[in-house]
Amino acid sequence: MLRLDEVANSEGFPERCDVAVIGGGIIGVSAAYELVRRGVSVVLLEKGVIGGEQSGRNWGWVRQQNRDLYELPLAMHSLKRWSELSEELGEDIGFRRAGILYGTEHQSDLAQWESWLVRAREVGFSSEILSARALAARTPSGRAKWAGGLWSATDGRGEPSKAAPAIARGAQRLGAKVYQNCAVRTLDMSAGRVSGIWTERGLLAADTVVLAGGAWSALFCQHHGIDLPAINVIGTALRTAEAPQVIDGCFSGPEFALRRRLDGGYTIAVPGYGRVELAPQNLRHSIKFRTMFRSKLKKKLKIRVGSSFFHGPEAGADWRDDDVSPFERMRVLDPEPDREWLQRALENVASVFPTLSGLRIAHAWAGAIDTTPDLIPVISKVDAKPGLVIASGFSGHGFGLGPGAGLLASQLVLDEAPDFDIGRYRLARFTDGTKLTHPQMM
Repeated sequence: MLRLDEVANSEGFPERCDVAVIGGGIIGVSAAYELVRRGVSVVLLEKGVIGGEQSGRNWGWVRQQNRDLYELPLAMHSLKRWSELSEELGEDIGFRRAGILYGTEHQSDLAQWESWLVRAREVGFSSEILSARALAARTPSGRAKWAGGLWSATDGRGEPSKAAPAIARGAQRLGAKVYQNCAVRTLDMSAGRVSGIWTERGLLAADTVVLAGGAWSALFCQHHGIDLPAINVIGTALRTAEAPQVIDGCFSGPEFALRRRLDGGYTIAVPGYGRVELAPQNLRHSIKFRTMFRSKLKKKLKIRVGSSFFHGPEAGADWRDDDVSPFERMRVLDPEPDREWLQRALENVASVFPTLSGLRIAHAWAGAIDTTPDLIPVISKVDAKPGLVIASGFSGHGFGLGPGAGLLASQLVLDEAPDFDIGRYRLARFTDGTKLTHPQMM
């Protein structure tokens, strides 16, 4: 079972609020928290449990390093919020600024990192290129033939089981209402703009709605005639039992990603590998994803036919306000992990760190990663639906970007000027003729 800290439901159910937030992942709870801090009345609604899907299933990396340059300013702002939240909330969210280390056996990777760093410094971020000897000194138990590495001392790690629940509780303490097992079925519209939402508990009037539904956002948008091009990539990860310490923070090595956990074990995954199931939504958006599928990611994705053709976030989008919606039929999306990648992840780690040979898997899981064609999130108002703000499509980066993305979404709601250019995050980039670029790093 996925282990998550609990959040108690708020009592009663209001008739109206200033802002309704759909989705209790890291983005939604952060948006709710930032809004209620500013005196806005907020209701947060989650069809399952807080953090129950990808926000509780990710690797737990909180990084600025190796971000696409369009994403880097958001990552930097988010890291700042991560470092402030535990004190603000008065409880441990699991964040530790323990650094993130990359190691490579290929000179081509070093050249790419060096090129990226030149441009990252223009944005105000700096990390350190390591020689093979310097990297070996940081990984004394490692056995790879390193070409070099990349080190960021300011990056960190978080605990997915703790973060979203802690932020949700913090929002509650400031007056936000939080309801789990309460699905939002549709938007309510009046005079051409959003006036609230229809939930399984009835109508909730609201001046603004923030959609942060992760893997389910595209389906919700499709139901309302909004084109949010996103497919869900199913990724697999595992946690181990307590094991010898080879790193304190996060490490990216040859075909594996490793994070030290607070419980003394590790979270391990194979970066970039996943599966995509053929289903109506994915097929509808396939043309927009042709560049991504032709890239190096193609070799890392399995294309399969699965149950999602009939059930879940990729299925049909036809239901009424008074219907039982797909969001109620599947409270928590819990895909099957890929056993091949689990074994590969352990083998890849052991090949570099022999002391971690024979690691025991304490738990393995999979999660649905809502992915856009350019791997850049959508944090945007929706021109066709005034009063709706979307914060979705984080392409596997939502946990680290979550607090910053929640702050940015709150600024859009309040018509505040963001601290950096957010033009690349607009929804309209998929329809206004903007040329979508291939991701730079990620």
